[in-house]
Parts: sequence; C-alpha cells; structure tokens
Amino acid sequence: MGGDHGVSVVVPAALKYLRQNQAHRLVLVGREADIRQHLPGGELPGRLAIHPASQVVGMDELASNALRKKKDSSMRVALDLVKSGEVDGCVSAGNTGALMATVRFVLKMLPNVARPAIITALPAINDRTWMLDLGANVDCTAEHLYQFAVMGSELVTVLDDLPAPRVGLLNVGQEEIKGNEQVKGAHELLRNSDLNYIGYVEGDDIFMNNTLDIIVTDGFVGNVALKTSEGLAKMIKHYLKQGFGQNLYAKLAGLVALPVLRTLGRRIDPGRYNGASLLGLRGVVVKSHGSADVNAYCNAIGIAVKAVESDIAARIERGVGAHLTNRHTA
Repeated sequence: MGGDHGVSVVVPAALKYLRQNQAHRLVLVGREADIRQHLPGGELPGRLAIHPASQVVGMDELASNALRKKKDSSMRVALDLVKSGEVDGCVSAGNTGALMATVRFVLKMLPNVARPAIITALPAINDRTWMLDLGANVDCTAEHLYQFAVMGSELVTVLDDLPAPRVGLLNVGQEEIKGNEQVKGAHELLRNSDLNYIGYVEGDDIFMNNTLDIIVTDGFVGNVALKTSEGLAKMIKHYLKQGFGQNLYAKLAGLVALPVLRTLGRRIDPGRYNGASLLGLRGVVVKSHGSADVNAYCNAIGIAVKAVESDIAARIERGVGAHLTNRHTA
C-alpha cells in the first residue's frame, strides 16, 4: 500500500476495476484496518480479499533496508504471494528502488535473461510508443539492450495486439558512425535478428515517429527521457491554464477552446499511460506511478491482468531462448 496516496487511491481503484471487470478477483495487501476505512461500510465485496501485512516501505527508504528489515511490508508480502502462486501478479506504487531489489530477491530472473527492464508507454502521434529501460539498469551492454528489445516485443505484441512490433534503438543520430560502443554493438545484434528492427531513432522519434512501436535504450537515458516528458506535459498544462486565466477575453477564448483542450489533456495525461511492467522476472509485476490517482492506478491493474492472461513471463522465456538459439546456429 505504498505510493504518495496509499490506501486512499489503491482501494477505490481496486473497487472501480472490479466494477468494470466481472471475471477477476483482487487481493489487497496491507493493514486491514486502514484498508477497511476506504471500503463502503467497511465491508469487502465478493471478489475482493485482504491479506495482512504490518509494515510499509517508505518512498525514500533505502532498498537495502527494505530488503533486510521490512519482511512483512505490503510490498514484500505481495511478492511472496506471487512467488507462492496464491496470486498471479502484483501492482505496486511504492518505492521503485526497493521494488526492484525485492523482486529480484523474491521472484528471481528468468533463465537466460541477464537484467530486468522497466517498460511503459508514452503518448505519441501514433497513439503511444513503448520505451525501455526506464531506470532499472543505468549501465548496459549491447547484449542487455538486445534482450530488452526481445522482451519489449513480446509484451507489446500482447498488449497492443501487434504480431511484429517495430523496434528502434535510441541514439544521438541515425548515421552508422554515431553512438557509443554499446549502442553500436546492440545495433549489429538487432540488425541480424528476426525482430522487426527499423534501426537507430532519435529523441524526437519518441513522440513523432508514426512507424515506430518500441524504443530501446539504457535505464539512465530512458529515465531522463521519461521524467523530461512528464515535466514538459505539466509545463504545457500550467501555461495553458495561466494564459486562459489572464483576463475576461482570455477566459472566453478558453471556453471556446475547451473541447480541444480537454482532448489534448486526455492525450498527454500521464495517468492514461500509467503502469510500467518489470520484465525478465519469474512473475508479473507492474509499477504504478507513486502519484497516480484512482483512474491511473486502475489502468495499471489492467496492464497487469493482460500480462497475466498472456503468460508474459513464459513468452519472454521462450522468446529470449529462441533468439539465443538462432544466433548460435546462424
């Protein structure tokens, strides 16, 4: 029950998701008394359960401390339930560093997968573009980037119903001579694979390339790009609100433009794309943004359910294994 808002968002989001999806069941992990305060009448609906956990990992808590001293945290208990098979997946809005450390300790990595990766969608002119890694790995080898492309392709195939998603490798230019050794090495691996690889892409392609579905990069660059885009969206919203509130004429113009502004707001709303999947693990884990509201958290639950229903961990294991086999026999 982490995140900036805790049970005040998670519980209403779970209730909303269950109202919209009659075939699923959810388990809320945390302090029962706190959870029941946000249930209508304090009563559990039929497809919602509570599993107790007495501790909470702070948003600024060291990952090592959470791993050693918070064995009964809602985060740890939820992941233990995934490992034991009592639940099929986990959604957390908690401390990202603690979550990454705990999932690697509890769930372990899939065979042949060297590193986990975080992937999410960003708004783009073709509706959305997926990008990974977003912060799990600051330093990456060419092999890591190649595996990210394989894992991302498997996920996007399922979530967007694309049989051959188009993959681009983020670089400082599209010319062959540009890029560091890791990026150049990954380029060669991807070019010789059977992925739908379109080559190098640049930063503006994240939003403006309508022939692209997935962008692969290391976690340092990916996280900076993600936070930059979130900040830009907030700045645009701020200046629009400020501009249309300056005087009576501006307010009248705002009323005329309101339908367009609402459409724009929905298109660039980070909550619409909330839910970053942690790939490469022996189980389904989705990271919600810490500041997510009810609708955004509900979206993250939906992404986790789709990943479970498609058995994404098994797909990734088969996909990575097949690509390694193809490379060794080529």
